[in-house]
Amino acid sequence: MNYRLLILLLFISLNNYSQNNSDSKIFEIISQVSDERIKNDIITLANFGTRHTLSDTISETRGIGAARRWIKKTFKSISAECNYCLEVFDQKNYFKKNNLRLIKDVWINNVVAIQRGTKYPNRYIIMSGDIDSRVSDPNDYLSDSPGANDNASGMAGTIEAARVLSKYKFDNSIVYVGLSGEEQGLFGGKGLAEYAKKNNWDIIGVLNNDMIGNIEGVNGVIDNKSFRIFSEPVPANESDRQRYMRRFYGGEVDGNSRQLARFIYNSTKTYLPDLKPDLVYRLDRFGRGGHHRPFNDLGFPGVRIMESNENYNRQHQDIRTENGINYGDVISGVDFDYAKKLTAVNAINLALLAWSPPPPKNLKIGGVVEPSVKFKWEKQENADIIGYKIYWRKTSSANWEFSKKIDKKNEYTLDGIIIDNFLFSLVSINKKGFESIYQFPSDTFR
Repeated sequence: MNYRLLILLLFISLNNYSQNNSDSKIFEIISQVSDERIKNDIITLANFGTRHTLSDTISETRGIGAARRWIKKTFKSISAECNYCLEVFDQKNYFKKNNLRLIKDVWINNVVAIQRGTKYPNRYIIMSGDIDSRVSDPNDYLSDSPGANDNASGMAGTIEAARVLSKYKFDNSIVYVGLSGEEQGLFGGKGLAEYAKKNNWDIIGVLNNDMIGNIEGVNGVIDNKSFRIFSEPVPANESDRQRYMRRFYGGEVDGNSRQLARFIYNSTKTYLPDLKPDLVYRLDRFGRGGHHRPFNDLGFPGVRIMESNENYNRQHQDIRTENGINYGDVISGVDFDYAKKLTAVNAINLALLAWSPPPPKNLKIGGVVEPSVKFKWEKQENADIIGYKIYWRKTSSANWEFSKKIDKKNEYTLDGIIIDNFLFSLVSINKKGFESIYQFPSDTFR
């Protein structure tokens, strides 16, 4: 055989192996997510009786204090199994009563576990679940409030993702966190978001999991294959100039949170094709809020991942039976296999983003009155980045439709495409074949 041909075939084989090996790791992660472990963790959390933010902090068996200590102990146990790969600590802030949902002063304690990245330790992808629960009266911190789905399911999913992913090494850091004070006004998220900003965290994205275990809607619909991804269109802290530029150049639905949502959507379609992700173009449910919002308020990308069909008889309800209807957020309302599926969605996206390279910086776009689209971006010296990929879609399309790989450079002209009719983004690609988050152009040039 010709030596040149042999070398070429070997090169192709190695490239294919690299990509296939990367894919195999993702499928391996999916296979390791356990519905039995999620079930046991949900039951444990529900058995604390109430996890209301203002509930007992002294008891070892009841209240939010006992729940927090158990979560911290569990993270530390996972860490011990991976040679102490998790940095586990309490992040807390003191909040004064506001006579609304915070009727007394309280320490809001979050339980944080960081799996430090090997290449980019200050780049973070965050998965969160809420520790706290509530009944009909948001200020009732004494009644039983098991919060099995809202939000023991999201907290259990976060713990399970930590257990699975702790077995792997990643380029970027992963944060697994139980947030408190969600039902009282998103206080835990506010505290951690401010902590992240103060410590100059470079946040890739926040995956807020709030209710991932219910498959039966209050309207009777039963669906265990679809879920929703909520994301705001553009950052809340965008500048006046950015707002002005968007008016002329587009990008009304292309903020950093929306790109994170598209990334999750596309990876789910690739690796979990039996699931049906639904991109919901809202910050959160109509008139309601979740723990990704405090991060969004500071400009960090963040989304809410949750079930498609809510059951309001089981949310924020006193445990009771009225007119033959059972009310209350109890264990019987949780589908553990479904919670496993949505945990797998989180786990693979944490992994994909934790293995991803930094995205292109300072991406500029041009092509006014030309039969082509031009791109320029900051030159990257990172040896791990081997190339880029341009994505584009029609202006009326929700997701990226077309793509083209290009060599490692810092400018490119896409011929034969009229810029007026499409929107564009660019990603970096590393040696292992992982892609960065989508980067939308931040400026123009001629």
